[in-house]
Amino acid sequence: MPTVSAHVALTLAQHIDAVFGVMGNGNAYFLDALEKQTEATFTAVRHEQGAVVAADAHFRASGRIAAGTSTYGAGFTNTLTALAESVQAHVPLVLVVGDEPTSGPRPWDVDQIALASAVGARTYTVGRADAAATTVIAIEHALTYRVPVVLAIPYDVASLEAGEVPAAPSPRVPAPLAPRGEFAEGMLDQIAAALAGAERPFLLAGRGAWLSGASTALGELAKATGALTASSALGRGVFPETQYDLGVTGGFGADGAMELIHTADVAVVFGASLNQFTMRFGELFAPGTTVFQIDIAPAATHAHVGGFVRADARVAAEALVDRIGTITVADPWRESVDVASARAYDDGDDLAPDGRLDPRSAARRIAEMLPEDRIVVSDGGHFIGWANMYWPVAAPDRMMMVGTAFQSIGQGWPSVVGAALARRESTIVLTSGDGGGLMAIADLESAVRAAGGRGMAVVWNDAAYGAEVNLYGLKGLAEAPMRIPEVDFAAFGAAVGAEGVVVRTLADLDRLEAWTAEDPSSRRFLLLDLRISGDVIAPYQQEIIRVNS
Repeated sequence: MPTVSAHVALTLAQHIDAVFGVMGNGNAYFLDALEKQTEATFTAVRHEQGAVVAADAHFRASGRIAAGTSTYGAGFTNTLTALAESVQAHVPLVLVVGDEPTSGPRPWDVDQIALASAVGARTYTVGRADAAATTVIAIEHALTYRVPVVLAIPYDVASLEAGEVPAAPSPRVPAPLAPRGEFAEGMLDQIAAALAGAERPFLLAGRGAWLSGASTALGELAKATGALTASSALGRGVFPETQYDLGVTGGFGADGAMELIHTADVAVVFGASLNQFTMRFGELFAPGTTVFQIDIAPAATHAHVGGFVRADARVAAEALVDRIGTITVADPWRESVDVASARAYDDGDDLAPDGRLDPRSAARRIAEMLPEDRIVVSDGGHFIGWANMYWPVAAPDRMMMVGTAFQSIGQGWPSVVGAALARRESTIVLTSGDGGGLMAIADLESAVRAAGGRGMAVVWNDAAYGAEVNLYGLKGLAEAPMRIPEVDFAAFGAAVGAEGVVVRTLADLDRLEAWTAEDPSSRRFLLLDLRISGDVIAPYQQEIIRVNS
């Protein structure tokens, strides 16, 4: 007869086809049922944090919910940093874990429900009679609120026989949030009128706009109003007409593009949280800019917003297109500026003054050789500026930064695992620092195994925690704790089956050009160990230094 764990596995597999994790006492029966009785794909990782990270990256790359799994106790506590990141990044996933027996905690058990709650994740605990229904409820909660959910199987319940698996309803997903009430409708009228009368209209969109499917409507709105466009770091590529797009706002943005945005007279923001980095610490817009925001958040998320509508970005954008109709813009702003020049970044030098590689020139050269069909996944650290500035992507689901919402590092390697399974035809490109790369080094093996020849990594190796050196070293704090002995990541990669290349000059990057031309089925995972200068500070980091100095 099917066990409680089988009820969970069989029900979960009706809605989720990718599961990542580490096997232990608490989830052994669940994984046995998943492997033997379902079509779901289980991918092993080497650290429990990687289980959540891979499921997180799978959703960001594909929009399809995935699951992670770990045992109880130490296995579960290893997931907490990644779980907190997924909560703050609003990424739905299900974490299936073992838990203490119903008879009470053993010496090695911890209060897992309290720990999950502390980072913002809700726990659903299955029983002998309700395992299938509880599993559906957990999936529904994750999708409805865009958060990770913990699904716990008590240790003494996991292997109990539970009868035939009952038919379970599909999870319900709420309809897109429509503007409601006279105030919302009146505010949409006001936004439409402001855009129609603007001389320098500007549209900004974030990841929320992409998730809502607003890309087409936003393109129509920009065309109708002659607006220039830009995105948050997580919304790159959401606007279809790139020739009028200024790129990423904030510290990743080009100076010329940010200067143009500062001259806008009307700005409308769709599905972007307007955090301090997107807003350039409050300096993105000029004091005279009229700023409107459309978001599913309960209220405006920045003090500079003068008008707010709570609504789904796509629904609101379509409503604005209908209101504006086919107005004729006599002299469209976007036709009068040189967008390409405004988006240009510093090319950098071949080598920095200290003789090490200049990360700007390296990033630019790598961009010229990367496969066109690529998904870029990023760890956290000072280096995040280089990929965001120099490596263009076609859509928001092709550039993800797992870890930045919680300001964490060490989630890069397992991100490759989730993205590789989500996008089986694309090349997965990891950008990581040496600090975060070492922190998650166990899952270098997982990344190489999961992606194979469709995977590559660029490690920006400056032998330091660069962000800390740039901020606290400049303040005179002791730098010894901020430094890392230079590590040979190329050798690490070779040890687990990758091809490792130490890159000290731009000429050393020629191997990437040859690798890109090879058949992915026969080439190996490529790891580029870039020995870069820590003296070249990314513009976004300079902005942080200025604000905190």
